[in-house]
This record gives sequence, structure tokens and C-alpha cells, in this order.
Amino acid sequence: MTLAAGPSDTPARDWYFTRFEHRRPLPPSPHVKWRETLWQILASMSLGIGLWYFYWRWTASLNMDALWFAIPLALAETLSFIGLLLLMFNMWQVSDTPWQPPPTSACQCDPDAEDRPVKVDVYITTYSEDPELVRLSLQAAKSLVSPPGVEIAVYCLDDGRRPDMRQVAEEEGCGYLTRSSGEGFKAGNLRNALDHTSGDFVIICDADTRIFPQFVERTLGYFRDPDVAWVQTPQWFFDLPEGESLEDAWERRWRVVGLDKLARRAARFVQRLVGPVRVGEDPFDNSPVFFYDVLLRRRNGASASFCCGAGSIHRREAVLQASLRAYAAAVEQRVTPVIAEIDDAESREVLGSAMRREMALETQVTPYKFHVSEDIYTSIVLQGDPVRPWRSVFHPEILSKMLSPQDMQSWLIQRFKYGAGTIDITLNDNPLLNYKLTLSQKLMYLMTIWSWLSCLWMPAFLLAPIIYLFTGIPPVTAFSLEFFVHFIPYIFAYELAVLIGAWGVSNGRGSSFHMAFFPYGLRAIWTVLRGEPIKFPITPKERQIGRFLHHVKWQILVIVLTVLAIAWATIAIFVLGWRTDVSGYIVNVFWGTFCIMMMMSIVRAALWRPVGEGTT
Repeated sequence: MTLAAGPSDTPARDWYFTRFEHRRPLPPSPHVKWRETLWQILASMSLGIGLWYFYWRWTASLNMDALWFAIPLALAETLSFIGLLLLMFNMWQVSDTPWQPPPTSACQCDPDAEDRPVKVDVYITTYSEDPELVRLSLQAAKSLVSPPGVEIAVYCLDDGRRPDMRQVAEEEGCGYLTRSSGEGFKAGNLRNALDHTSGDFVIICDADTRIFPQFVERTLGYFRDPDVAWVQTPQWFFDLPEGESLEDAWERRWRVVGLDKLARRAARFVQRLVGPVRVGEDPFDNSPVFFYDVLLRRRNGASASFCCGAGSIHRREAVLQASLRAYAAAVEQRVTPVIAEIDDAESREVLGSAMRREMALETQVTPYKFHVSEDIYTSIVLQGDPVRPWRSVFHPEILSKMLSPQDMQSWLIQRFKYGAGTIDITLNDNPLLNYKLTLSQKLMYLMTIWSWLSCLWMPAFLLAPIIYLFTGIPPVTAFSLEFFVHFIPYIFAYELAVLIGAWGVSNGRGSSFHMAFFPYGLRAIWTVLRGEPIKFPITPKERQIGRFLHHVKWQILVIVLTVLAIAWATIAIFVLGWRTDVSGYIVNVFWGTFCIMMMMSIVRAALWRPVGEGTT
């Protein structure tokens, strides 16, 4: 199958994702009330058992002879438990916003508007992406179904100022907008577009976002509520590698030495024991189903789902209104400290008036916050507006498709941007302190922040088995029956609760990648603390060729140290007879093996190559 790249006189072009065009997204998980009730019961039990475990952990289990080891590990467990509590609060219940048909007049979305057609602008942002890739997104946007009383216009927002991109937009009959500078990243690009268009609503797409024809029909009706500022839909990566069967993978790899048939039989035997195995399936865990269908969807009840950029539609009035308030606040913030030092009231008023005029000229109106994480930042500004807090809606149905990172370097660029951006907002404009959010909204945002801060205590979990196996010093009084009586129910109750609460949407691989991301999380925090600008290249839309082991050197170090620690402890106990605590050895070998598996997830991703790339 070959995708048509443009009009009939434009040559067709093959892309790596051409073979995935037949894929269709799965529908959102059905809301089953009895299952939600069971989840809430199990979550409550897990909370009670967790509190019991941590009371024992801090009052009766610490090794008082090694507090330098015992306290950091107990603290890491406690901080991790706080993250679990926030996760449970986020997942507590589904509150899908009732769907409504699209409006047929602007006055149905805004009581003050005239009785006229609703105008919807589609923005497709691009910087350095292949113009022919962007053409596919333009063509998809042109195929949008326009409900009665709705007018749709499509614009290409080119921050690269490229003649060939302009030509593609003109060939497709779409508007072309650019600007003289790249100030403000994507947010600056969007602001420039708002200055040159007049739609009541704006659909935001990345260069590779191809929205489905029914997008406007399925999302515009939510804006009948005049307080709804934006609607976010799930992002779906339709090009995720599907991998190959274990038989095919082992047969291919051992064919060069003539052992292909033996390897195939061995693969079949392994799968009889562990079930079907696919090699290279979504090696970077790019599937966002857990994030969208479980986490963001369940924030609807608190109006705390945040914008994720592509695949969202925004009310123009909300974005502009919030930006004007932020503009006024920014001017006042620069003026107030200066005039506060003047005692004379008349002089203070004269100087303040003059400074406000000057600052008003120097300060820019920014409809979308100028920030690498402009989507979540703008969400916070709108939801935390002290005069008119706007609502958000998460629509659970997939209405667009995108391309995923296809190599370790691209994956890291994207994740580092998310992490550093969130940390920067937290430290420099904390949403928990500086905005009028509800308690539920604050807890939801705290969960997002907490997940990125977890890299601070993740090393304690990774180092614990290494320290014990090398030294024999336990972080607890003893790995005794009492330890297992408290620890096993706590872990089992939590895992069972999340399994039921997630409706069968697995996040096991996501958890392993989150754990293995710790060096980059620490780097993101250090970058923000040093006040360095968060710079990143645009995430490549095509696979970068090569192996990327240099990106996972710290994870490899953890693996090597853990393997050496297990080997040393095994020799010390079973060969030299220097130690007798076999239960502690078993616990830490198990935990160390678990840590190795977590780190191996990202090491395998760094080594991954599509079938056929540099192979026979």
C-alpha cells in the first residue's frame, strides 16, 4: 500500500508507517459500575494495609545500627507510598462528561455571540518536519466533516519559514502562516496564528497529527457549556512496532550459524511455559492508553484533565481572556515592588501610572504560555483563573493518529521535555500555590508533579540490594517472618487494587520505563535548579539510525553492580560460609533481579532495531 502524498500531480511516497495505515484504534474502556465499586473497596483496603505497614516500618523495623541505610530506604518507601495515594485519588472514579451534538450557531456556545455560523480553525504546527509529512496532516484536516452551521478553515503554521512548506500549503488550498522569529517555541507560533485568524474555536495538531473526519462532530458539542475552555482527546500512535513472534526472532538470529531449527523449537518450548511472546513489540512503551484512558479520563469529575497539545480543541475567548489577565498581572508584578518604596501617595500614583504605561508596552500578551510545556502550563492558567475558572473536558474516544518516537534518542528528547517542563513550572510558578485551583485539582496536579520527582528517591530502591548483598548490612532489624507478614499483604493489596482499577489496561512496562528513567529525571531537576534554559530539538518523525547504549550507561552500571553483588553474596554464603542470613539473601536477590529487569527494559530499547535494519 502506498500513501498518496498530495494532489494527483504530486508523486506518491512510501513511508515506514505505510504498512500500519490499516490499523484502527480501540474504543474507550467501558465504564462498569460493579467493577468500579470493587476497585474502590480494594483501594480502601490497600490504603489501610499500607498505613499499617508504614507504622510498623517506622516504629519497629529500622536497623538502629545502620540508620544511614535504614532511614533513606524507609523514606523512599514512604514517598513512593504518597505517590500511590495520589494515584488512587486520581483513579477513584470515572465521571465522563455527557456528550452533546455540535452547535448550529455561535450563540449556542456563547450567549453574547450573534446568531451566525460557528467558525473552527485547524492549526497544524511545524518547524523542520518533512513538508510531505505535513501534507498528510493537511489532507486529513481538509477531510473534516463540517456539521450544519459550522465553518472550518485549515492553516499550516510554519515556524521554519520554508518555501517548500508554503508551496505544499498552497497546493492543498490551506492557509499558510509564519513569523520572523521563533520566540516562545510552539506557544509563540500559536499566538501568532491567533493574531491572524478569527475562529471561535481552534484545533491544535502537530505536524504528524492526522485528525479523523468526525473530530469536530464529536467534540464541538461540549462547548455548549460556556465554561468549557478546551476538550482534549487521546493521542494514538498508530505506528507502534508490532514485533515478531519469539520463534521467528530466534530463528532469524541463529540462522547465520545453522541453528535456526533448534532455536525455533526452543522458542516454542519457552512459550509453552510462559505463554505467547513477541520480540520488539512497542520497545519504548509509547502506548499512552493507561495515561489517557485511565488517568486523564478520571480527572473529568474534578475538571482537572489538562491539555496535551495535539488532538485538542480550544475556545478562543477563554485563551485570550486568561492571557489578558495574565498580562495585567505581569505588568503589576513589575511595577508594585518599585512604587512600594515611595512614601508620598501622590508621587507613588504618578510614578505607578507612568511605569504601567511603559511596562504595558514592554510586556507581551501570551495567549499560550511561552514555555516548553505550554500545554499543561496554559491549562493551569485557565483552570486557576481567579476571576473565571474555566472547565476542561476529556473526550475518551480516539479521534486522531500520530507517529511515535522510533529510537532511544527521540524517546529521550520527548520525555526530557515533559519532565523538565513540569519541574520548571513546579519550581518557578507552582500551581499548588499561585493559582486558584480547587483542592481536587491541586491533588491531581500534585500527582503529575510527584511522578516526575520520584527520580529523587528511586536510587534508594536500586542501591538497597547492592548494599546488602555486598556488605550483609540489612536496612531492617531482620528479614524475618514479621517482615514478610507486613510487606507481602501491602504489595499484594496494592497490585490487586490497581489491576482491577485499571480495567485490564496494563502499565507494567510503563512502570519499568519510569523507574529506569531516573538519571534523566535527575538531570532535568538539576537543569532547572541551575536556571539553565530547557533546550531540546524537535522530536524526529523518522527513526534515527544507530545504537544508543551511551544513553543508558547508568542503567547498565546498576545492572552490572547488581549482578556482581548477587554473585558475591552467593559465594559468601554457599562457598565461603561467611554469612547465615539466607532469608535476607533470598529477598535481596529477588529485589535485585527485579531491578535488573526494570533497567533491562530501557537497555533493550536502546539496542532495538526494526527487523531488516542492518540484518539479514
